[in-house]
Amino acid sequence: MSQTKEITEDIQKLAEFAKAMSHPVRLYILKKLSKVDACCYSGDIADELGIGRSGLSQHFKELKHAGLINAHVKKPYIKYCINTENWNIAKKLFNDLFNE
Repeated sequence: MSQTKEITEDIQKLAEFAKAMSHPVRLYILKKLSKVDACCYSGDIADELGIGRSGLSQHFKELKHAGLINAHVKKPYIKYCINTENWNIAKKLFNDLFNE
């Protein structure tokens, strides 16, 4: 059996999530958003971390691309929230990985 046939859809999705989570700022964002019941403004997180908004924007972009967060634009502000459906999938996939 070829190696590529052994890579399941779940493994591929887990790799996408892991790649998106591969930076401390992104982990901070995910931890913060997963603990609040509401969305957070990007500016608030930039102030907390003391990093530039353009750099932070790239981190949000990566998390959004992976489907871990959603953005709600109300110009000139952007609020970010956990994508609860994909967050739960990620938690299950990581749990399965660590408990096999």
